[in-house]
Amino acid sequence: MKKLILTSLLGGTTLFAHHGVASLGIAGLEGPGAPLETTSSAVLPEGKFLAYMRAEHISYTLNTAAIDGEMEKHEYFSYVLGYGVNSYFDVYLSLPYFTKMQEGSEGTSGFHDLKVSGVLGFKYDDGFMLTPQSESLDDLEDWHFTAMLSMSIPTGNKEVKNVDGTLYDYGMQHSFSAPSTMFGLSATKWFGENATIVFDSSYNTFFEGSYSDGGTMEFGDEIRFNTALSYKLYSNLEKKLRFDATIEANYLNLGRDVENGIAQEATGGEILYTTVGARVFYENVSATLGLKMPVWKELNEENLQQGAEGNEEYRVIFTFSVLF
Repeated sequence: MKKLILTSLLGGTTLFAHHGVASLGIAGLEGPGAPLETTSSAVLPEGKFLAYMRAEHISYTLNTAAIDGEMEKHEYFSYVLGYGVNSYFDVYLSLPYFTKMQEGSEGTSGFHDLKVSGVLGFKYDDGFMLTPQSESLDDLEDWHFTAMLSMSIPTGNKEVKNVDGTLYDYGMQHSFSAPSTMFGLSATKWFGENATIVFDSSYNTFFEGSYSDGGTMEFGDEIRFNTALSYKLYSNLEKKLRFDATIEANYLNLGRDVENGIAQEATGGEILYTTVGARVFYENVSATLGLKMPVWKELNEENLQQGAEGNEEYRVIFTFSVLF
């Protein structure tokens, strides 16, 4: 049977929203596609590296006309290095860079906490098995899965201060001041030559961190459910070129933040987003552009929440990756 060429194109996504949940995905010239936010079930070729960058601009709806510290915009940059240990296991190092701006142009910028992730790939073909070294195009139509475990390490600066010497709000700091752990699962099914459907779910939890002003913060847990349809619009094997379009539904359930042992008002809730995007592959390079918008939300004390998930006007997302 015809074998998939592993020098095919690859696109990766790593999502650093709210508190840093990671989403990983790859795709080639032939075979399943990879969406923008939902985690694909593909793994890296053995012995190959992935260098990846993601940029995200977020504009928020301001709840009041007065300048009262509402979050006006976020800009996130993610830098990732992945390595295919073997045909069914990958490791990733991820380092985000955040810019968070309040009204009046006050804000903070800097690298956030380092994240280490491991991804296990497996499939179902008359039983579950680890992802094999090579697969035919027919084999790629089987259900494929991944399980991912990651941990963030508090390497960022948790002592960023205002001009008056007081600490910025804990949510504006460059570190969670404590580790976080995340476990996720994904499932991918390729239908024929063009359509790919992807599902994923994840649970992210945070340990309590402490700060120099004597305060503590435990950021709210995150539960995510995503589904996506990726469709191949054009592919040319001779030119090593492919274009895909994707549409996604992204559900997020946020727990309340707990500050100094007290569950905080105006934090947490449920949000449903839709994401539309396009992906281009050329040789060993992949790039994506997408727009993510909230279409439904039920936030806790919604009229008091500001500068948080669910209050976005939009998110513009761009990614660029190279396989080598």
